[in-house]
Amino acid sequence: MGGHREDATDAALLRAVAGGDSAAMAALYDRHAGWLHTRLTRRCDDPEVVREVLQDTFVTVWRSAATHRGEEAGGWLWTIAARRLVDARRVQERAERVEYAAPVPAPSAEDRVLAGLEYGDVGTALDRISPELREVLRATVVDGLTTRETARLLGIPEGTVKTRARRARAELRAALAHVNPSSASFLDPSLLGGTA
Repeated sequence: MGGHREDATDAALLRAVAGGDSAAMAALYDRHAGWLHTRLTRRCDDPEVVREVLQDTFVTVWRSAATHRGEEAGGWLWTIAARRLVDARRVQERAERVEYAAPVPAPSAEDRVLAGLEYGDVGTALDRISPELREVLRATVVDGLTTRETARLLGIPEGTVKTRARRARAELRAALAHVNPSSASFLDPSLLGGTA
């Protein structure tokens, strides 16, 4: 695919990668490694694990590029990276249990908040809103991505990210009021990225 211009689609780059084109792989890496690193860092505070997961992600992409379906690769790449991160944490936890037999540390404040988002009233309310709105909230609020990073991840325009985020906040407040009316009153719009 010689040259691999910046405007080449993810799908075109992945087709070239599937054919063994290392320049296409480099272009894909340059396009996506930054936001993947940022997102992984928000989930893991060990820079070495983040580097290994990022490397494993792109090794997996090299080996399985032919299996990707679709135009944008952001969601597919994040799915691979998230799975690699879970695998890395499991390996770490297993090694710590075997090596130290130490008690599992108490979850961090961030882990408790994320668990509340996943399993508490907010998580239940999140499950009630449409998937395209939920994924925008997860990217912008839970993962802390910018509008631009979210747009690239989800393969949608930045304006669409802003519109969906606004609709998602309104729908989440309504869903939370339905799940637990007392919880909806504490849900300050600033907790969900403001009003815009």
